[in-house]
Amino acid sequence: MSSEKSTLQSGVQLVHTMRMPIRWGDMDAFGHVNNTNYFRYIESARIAWLEQVGGLANEAGEGPVIVSASMNFLKQLTYPGEIEVSTFVAPPGRSSVEVSHQIRLVGPDGEAGDVHAEGTAKVVWVDFKAGKSMRLPESLRAGLPQQ
Repeated sequence: MSSEKSTLQSGVQLVHTMRMPIRWGDMDAFGHVNNTNYFRYIESARIAWLEQVGGLANEAGEGPVIVSASMNFLKQLTYPGEIEVSTFVAPPGRSSVEVSHQIRLVGPDGEAGDVHAEGTAKVVWVDFKAGKSMRLPESLRAGLPQQ
């Protein structure tokens, strides 16, 4: 685990926050949440945000794909517990948007505490049939910070 400072880029905007339980099955043989589950946590948060803004695949065969993802593990998480995942977005490009997340452990007081992990994913809007990127739809772009 690292003690790095926040890696969120400047200019990002908080767009979504959700809480979820840490499940016993999220643990590994070392007694902490396995690293792959951090990616599942941010995926759940990203999909929940995309559902809210109409950013999932549409009937025209267009939708979001992840072209890169990374995670900085700052502190261990263990079962039992609850986490809060905050989702941030940067100003969009033509066909993509950088989505960042912070995972915080919720304390006994119900407040989200220190950041335990930070992750990012580059989301590209694609035409699935053509297999090519395309301009982000205006409906999605409207909810993103502008440059």
